[in-house]
Amino acid sequence: MTSAWTHEHVSRIEGQDFPAVRLIGERQARPLLPGILLWDMWPVQQTDGSIADIAAGSLWMALAAPDRSDPARRHFEARIRLLHLAGEQWRDLGWALPDTDYPFEREWAGTAVLKGRMVSLYFTAAGLADQPGGYQQRLFEVHGHLQADGQISDWGPLRESVANTGDHYDLADQQEGEPGKITAFRDPAFFRDPADGQEYLVFTASLAGATSAYNGAVGIARRRGADSWELLPPLLQADGVNKELERAHMVARDGRYYLFWVTQASTFNPEGPVGPTGLYGMVSDRLFGDYAPINGSGLVLANPRAEPSQTYSWHVTRELLVSSFVDHWGLNGRSLADDPGLAAASFGGTPAPFVRLVLDGQRASLGSDAAHVG
Repeated sequence: MTSAWTHEHVSRIEGQDFPAVRLIGERQARPLLPGILLWDMWPVQQTDGSIADIAAGSLWMALAAPDRSDPARRHFEARIRLLHLAGEQWRDLGWALPDTDYPFEREWAGTAVLKGRMVSLYFTAAGLADQPGGYQQRLFEVHGHLQADGQISDWGPLRESVANTGDHYDLADQQEGEPGKITAFRDPAFFRDPADGQEYLVFTASLAGATSAYNGAVGIARRRGADSWELLPPLLQADGVNKELERAHMVARDGRYYLFWVTQASTFNPEGPVGPTGLYGMVSDRLFGDYAPINGSGLVLANPRAEPSQTYSWHVTRELLVSSFVDHWGLNGRSLADDPGLAAASFGGTPAPFVRLVLDGQRASLGSDAAHVG
């Protein structure tokens, strides 16, 4: 069954205490790779969703692009970058995929899974190679071999994981558009159901046949063979509530299924209640629902009210480690709309400090890294 995230849920956020991450300062916003912007991170994980132990640390992937002094341009040059983390030390391993001719223009977010020594990368193929600048989105996968130092070699052929038929999800085939207003079919996240071992891809989508342009959804596809997936009806829809439920992913803990996504304040339907830019989620005792909103509203964590745009794109692992990146920080109440020059000056483009999530049934909170804000 398809569960719903509703106006009633979102309306509960107003006046509600919520877990807020700490303020970002200059030290936390220092670029990890000078001249290169990083965002939308995910670790190479085991099939159970836990972070894989690789080369005495962990292997991470992030979207990356050259710093052109205009952070909006990064979406049109994005490629996946490999990073190794040992303790608190990051090591750059370069581009994940080799330079070659692809049918798409750029690489957007996904997930990666380690089975033995094989790394399976599920990602968003964005745009078309022969028609630059578009917002077309497809779900692709590719498989390579992990080396002892964390590099991945011998990538096999790329293939489209599952094609959107338009039956359940709007076709993300737009050439024209703007961020926050485009149709979604992206961000594939691998999930293995611990109940029966069945494998799925959870992804960000737009609901077909919606009553509103604010038709965000979380889609799901089930593996039906070694090389194919079957599209299923959405797990969750936010018809009339929000346009984009980004970076959707699933975590199984304590016999429950926690469905997480991120969204921006700007993608809520302005005719209804509006929540902050944050990590949101719902929980169920069964993979296919019925899902109830975490913390009663769906809001899991957000930025402090003083800096509502400082970090974004939170991702939760099975260990409940939460990663994100530094977005527009240190604005001190200034508006990007009023001063476009602030966009480049305030954009971090680097990994944000990790935080730890605490889950207790339908309640979520943060560890000592967070301050609760009323």
